[in-house]
Parts: sequence; structure tokens; C-alpha cells
Amino acid sequence: MRALALIAVFVAGTAAAQLRTIPADAERGELRHVQENVIELDGKRETLAPGAQIRDEANRIILPGAVAPGAIVKYRRDANGAVSQVWILTTQEAAR
Repeated sequence: MRALALIAVFVAGTAAAQLRTIPADAERGELRHVQENVIELDGKRETLAPGAQIRDEANRIILPGAVAPGAIVKYRRDANGAVSQVWILTTQEAAR
């Protein structure tokens, strides 16, 4: 029973990661967290929008400090130009 439950959790996690869609208008960049709501995109300092979401490779929302330096991402900006959505790309997504 325990092994079956573990397999179900693994399969569900894998399926959820495969279902994510990154909008076609999202831009590609290299991200590094600097401090609090300040990040660097391609070496340029940027501000995260209030309520910004950063999603890891498994599509889970993470805090900015959890982003590995130099992560390859896709991102979108809000109406004010602040970064509002970020998706950390898997190796397969980054290769496309």
C-alpha cells in the first residue's frame, strides 16, 4: 500500500509539471535574486511587481531567494513594467 501511494504521488507530480503552459509572449532571460524584491535579468536590475509569482521547474510557487543564480527563465511584465510572472525552465524547455 505504501509503495502504491508513493508511486501515485510521483506520477501526479510529474503530470502536473507537464501540464504547465508558459504564455507565448513571455520573454526569455537569465535570472538572479539580489535582495527582497530586487532581481537581475540578464545582468540588469529589475523590481518584482507586488504579488509576483515565481514558478520552479515543477510549477510550484517559490520565493525569490530560492532561485538558483543564473536560472534560465521565461517572464512577463505587468502594466507598470515590473516583472510579475516568472517560470524557471526545465532543461528540456531551455533547449527549445
